[in-house]
Amino acid sequence: SRRRARSAAAAPAAAARALRRVARFVERALPLCRAHTVEFFTRGLWQRLVAPPPDAVLEALRAAGPLARPWRRARAPRRLRAVNDDIFSSAFCENSEKLTNVHLFALAAKYYSLSNLGVCTPLEDVLEALKGDSEGATGIKPDEFMNNKKSHEVQVMSELVDSIANYCGIKQVIDIGSGKGYLSSFLSMQYNLKVYGIDSSSSNTNGAHERNRKLKKHWRAYQSRGKESLKSQSLEMANDRPVEHELNCKKINEELLNNANSLQNQGQVIIQDVVPSCGFTEMTALETNTETEADLVSGTQSHETKLSEEVLAVLNVLPVDAVEDFSSSHCNCGELCEEEKVQRKMISLKTKARKSSESNLYLPLTSCITAETELSDIITDLEDCMMVGLHTCGDLAANTLRIFTAKPEIKAVCSVGCCYHLLSEQFENQEECHDQVWGFPMCQYLKDKGWCCGRNARMSACLALERVAVGQMLPTESLFYRAVLQVIIEEIYGVTKSDRHVGKTFSKSSSFIDYVRRSLKKLELDDSKLPDSCIMDYYEKYKDRMNELEAFNMLKVVLAPCIEVLILLDRLCYLKEQENIAWSGLVKLFDPVKSPRCYAVIALKNQPCS
Repeated sequence: SRRRARSAAAAPAAAARALRRVARFVERALPLCRAHTVEFFTRGLWQRLVAPPPDAVLEALRAAGPLARPWRRARAPRRLRAVNDDIFSSAFCENSEKLTNVHLFALAAKYYSLSNLGVCTPLEDVLEALKGDSEGATGIKPDEFMNNKKSHEVQVMSELVDSIANYCGIKQVIDIGSGKGYLSSFLSMQYNLKVYGIDSSSSNTNGAHERNRKLKKHWRAYQSRGKESLKSQSLEMANDRPVEHELNCKKINEELLNNANSLQNQGQVIIQDVVPSCGFTEMTALETNTETEADLVSGTQSHETKLSEEVLAVLNVLPVDAVEDFSSSHCNCGELCEEEKVQRKMISLKTKARKSSESNLYLPLTSCITAETELSDIITDLEDCMMVGLHTCGDLAANTLRIFTAKPEIKAVCSVGCCYHLLSEQFENQEECHDQVWGFPMCQYLKDKGWCCGRNARMSACLALERVAVGQMLPTESLFYRAVLQVIIEEIYGVTKSDRHVGKTFSKSSSFIDYVRRSLKKLELDDSKLPDSCIMDYYEKYKDRMNELEAFNMLKVVLAPCIEVLILLDRLCYLKEQENIAWSGLVKLFDPVKSPRCYAVIALKNQPCS
């Protein structure tokens, strides 16, 4: 299974080859990528960039592109399976850079998708390769305190993170950009991982602390149900279980849960091998058939540690009064007898278990993470760990990978990025900043090429093609309102750039006139010199061209995954350039309709995993 996951992951040469092919196509499409729909009418974008009429464009996209019925890579049209990439470049006019062949453009967008390039590793292959002894889940349902989208993301990603942590033999997880702590708290509760959530926003951290408090209460309710279930099942099993011991042992009954003596008999520590119905903790019978009570007390430190860990597992689900405190009056002798030593040891373990159960949620921290961040300055008890990030914004996703490669104590990383428009680009501005660490590009090939997407292209990469493909409509009317508003702003007020934004004015507006007046106030422009009739004249002038805007935006939506592929392959190739990486890959984690940013960049270090 491990071999299968390795073979499914793209080799360095294969990843680099896929990156070059995608970059070549996206480079030809950059004029379209970099166009902003706000400037659709003011810059004459349709006339400049698209040759066919809008109806023909929409028809071609529905017939051949990603909006059409998907085909698997093995079932792709025969002429596309080993196609020369030059054929897709001819979708654009060499001289005018206009899109001329929409059918070819649509096929190219599908051809250069991650699912067709063969560079992704299936999630089931990764989980199978990482498969090992798991401590078991608690049965917590995330949808009890998260919305459907977040629940889906947290459930899928936490299972993968736990598998990686188990594979690498680590218990500490650092959640970068943890936000409100959904993933962090679930990892800690469900999988008993020690999680530090780091977020740059103090309000997020404060909110996470409050959620932490509420979840502790929620968690104790699960514990309480687990105790009641354990008690009832223990009694049922005790009635049928024979006592096989040469010493006079009491029959296992309700005293198991009320008296520490029933947990300990001569030469044997008895722990019921039952599982609470809520799935809280899985336990096994621990027998010390050849050891005496004295051995349990005076054994080596390694044996005590092992015993402590095993006993803690069951004590954590026992009621508070399951282990009673015995004073020295139980013994007539001056010194503690061996039996009481064991009993007190059990009490100590119970206390530790109770503290552990109270602190099993994660610790939220506030800090701004950069590529130069020293985690040991933030986390004082930093140990071998893995880094995770669920929808880490902009440069934070890139910096997570850089920190992972630079710090030997970080054994693995699992990062799902988002907000590509917030990435900093090395070659976007002509000003040289040699000391700055950029979010894009990361790999050497794109650095050598001086590759630049541009903010509008990166913003296009955030569009959700899969949602459009299943019938979720584009906000064409709101885009149309904004594009016509831009004409008004430039022609009436002479403003081409502004630091202010219209925001979500459309949803609050009752009509186009209302929209324009609300927007002008937000932009601090005087709307008194603009009568309603003038506003409506602009609307009437452009309303028949709304289909152009719809078709244009659909082209950008179809192209969006190619830009995302470029960014993700850049990160993957960066990891494959590092010498200390044992395995790296792209894995599709989420349903893209529920969560459009669904790909994780995963890597494991070369250090031997236990």
